[in-house]
Amino acid sequence: MKYIFVTGGVVSSLGKGLAAASLGTLLEHRGLKVVLQKFDPYLNVDPGTMNPFEHGEVYVLDDGAETDLDLGHYERFTNTPLTRANSTSSGQVYETVIQNERRGDYLGKTVQVIPHITNEIKSRIERGGEGRDVDVVITEIGGTTGDIEGLPFLEAIRQFIQEVGPQNAIVMHVTLVPFIKAAGELKTKPSQQSIAKLREIGLQPTVLIARTEEPLGADTRAKLSQFCSVPLDAVIECRDVPHTIYECPLALQAEHLDDIVCRSLGLTVPPADMTKWRKFVDRVIKPKKHVRIALVGKYTDHKDAYKSILESITHAAAACDCHVEVKQVEAEDFEVHDPAEKLGQVSGIIVPGGFGERGIEGKIRACQFAREHGVPYFGLCLGMQIATIEFARNVCGLKGATSTEFEKAPTHPVIDLLPEQKKVKGKGATMRLGTWECHLAEGTKALQAYGKADIRERHRHRFEFNNTYREQMEAAGFVIAGTSPDGRLVELIELRDHPWFVACQFHPEFQSKPNAPHALFKGFVQACLAHHA
Repeated sequence: MKYIFVTGGVVSSLGKGLAAASLGTLLEHRGLKVVLQKFDPYLNVDPGTMNPFEHGEVYVLDDGAETDLDLGHYERFTNTPLTRANSTSSGQVYETVIQNERRGDYLGKTVQVIPHITNEIKSRIERGGEGRDVDVVITEIGGTTGDIEGLPFLEAIRQFIQEVGPQNAIVMHVTLVPFIKAAGELKTKPSQQSIAKLREIGLQPTVLIARTEEPLGADTRAKLSQFCSVPLDAVIECRDVPHTIYECPLALQAEHLDDIVCRSLGLTVPPADMTKWRKFVDRVIKPKKHVRIALVGKYTDHKDAYKSILESITHAAAACDCHVEVKQVEAEDFEVHDPAEKLGQVSGIIVPGGFGERGIEGKIRACQFAREHGVPYFGLCLGMQIATIEFARNVCGLKGATSTEFEKAPTHPVIDLLPEQKKVKGKGATMRLGTWECHLAEGTKALQAYGKADIRERHRHRFEFNNTYREQMEAAGFVIAGTSPDGRLVELIELRDHPWFVACQFHPEFQSKPNAPHALFKGFVQACLAHHA
């Protein structure tokens, strides 16, 4: 097994996750079996309790692990399903070591960062590809080189490379090469300092990914090569791609990144055939149709809060040969303004997931607008609960209908806490998480979209549809389109007299891929195009 460690320098948000995912794509298209993993230096056990404004989207895996959004890039760009073994934080590492110490596993020894913390990190590096037929493990280290919390991870990597040999493990360093407008030139000194920090720790990059706004030029490449001790052909220019992140693998292939990596690791494999990937990118860049939708959320000020949803829309749009313009609207706006002002010109409305009562009434008004005006509606997790509340209030006449998440003892709790959640006190990793089965009802738009009655989808919620109101709401035109196999939990709803109104308790955005768009997203985009026509 070969190992690639992706580190970053100078500043955060350089795109290490995309660089790692793009490399994974290229290696996979060369016939290699690849798995990616993320090591985050923060002390949270996982990002599940973080506010989206703090950390962006929380991405959920099949086994219920709540992870960093980079895991979403990994799964979208490659075909290897990931597990909780592919997501590690300092919090997990320290928690495990302390539990071991309390159990007496260290036989009375003094517990220290070296060797106990670094040994645990090394075991997790190996665990990422354990039990799988994997050729290459790509491990991204979060944060920036020099951050105090990241030092144990870099020391563990140094030890690991020494143990497996440099022919089996390399470091790919992503760094900033800024363009100083006043001087009219690119500056390499920040990258030199970043590499110097790595060298202090005992790591020497094999590949340097230079994030830059301007072409590097021969002189700049030569300077980076000389002062960073990286071969000239291993200095990779990486500028922002003009249209879509899915151009990244193609841009890095043009720089021969995968050739250099394969040569460094002694991997003799044919070139990557990116024909299908390139066709997908072409459909994204040159669509024949155009449609506008509104995403009515409560975290719209953070560009990564709805990352997987936006990418899933891109996948579905490409399959429909159209460009979907997404208009992100703050739900609270509709609590004081008429929804028609911003929703009157859109061909579809998405209400995504979220927590807490802020913006809820605005989301309900957006949902009401979609129902009353025949605009395609797609509700995700909280978006399904919103649809239930709106229908209960405005169609069934259940005044005060709401969720017990927002009001402790409402008159009509049409959304209520799952029974198994009522004794749960902790917040971290205690929701209904991961993949669960769902059975779709005959004659539903969901069944038509999926093409099969039994599906598996990923969840992240504590509250559910209250079956006390099931019969009354169904009689009014509320369609229970999908349930858990035992029929107990409502997983998917539709409206009987509406062109396309579908809402699900699960998160379909976590299973969409570039050349395999999710069925519900594709169905939604098709409905938006039909409405637009």
